[in-house]
Amino acid sequence: MRELAEHALTGDERVVPRRTNAPKHCGWCGRRLPEAGNVGRRRRYCGQSCRQRAYERRTALQRSGLPEDAVVLSDTEIAALQDRLFQLRCAAEDIVTAAQDGASAGELRQLAEEIASAAKDLEQLR
Repeated sequence: MRELAEHALTGDERVVPRRTNAPKHCGWCGRRLPEAGNVGRRRRYCGQSCRQRAYERRTALQRSGLPEDAVVLSDTEIAALQDRLFQLRCAAEDIVTAAQDGASAGELRQLAEEIASAAKDLEQLR
């Protein structure tokens, strides 16, 4: 038994890397995926509906001839994204103005929380 414990790995043996504990996100909607065990294939989507939407997008891209990494957004989605970016910029400008005016730490903290909230909303593109 001791011989097995002292046995060094040779080039023929396969070492399986451990999974990282970094959070994984759904490949379609971006939601955080639940922690999974160390067995089996890693999840790519949070549910069947996201898997189906991703499949539909891949097949549509194949038919259209667009590159696989292309992002297609509707006019409504682009307008909503531009609105959220504008909100984020305004919140950042509010912090700069408040800092120049000598705002208290509590006020700056509240403004920073608003920026964090706006940035979190931007993470969800769909």
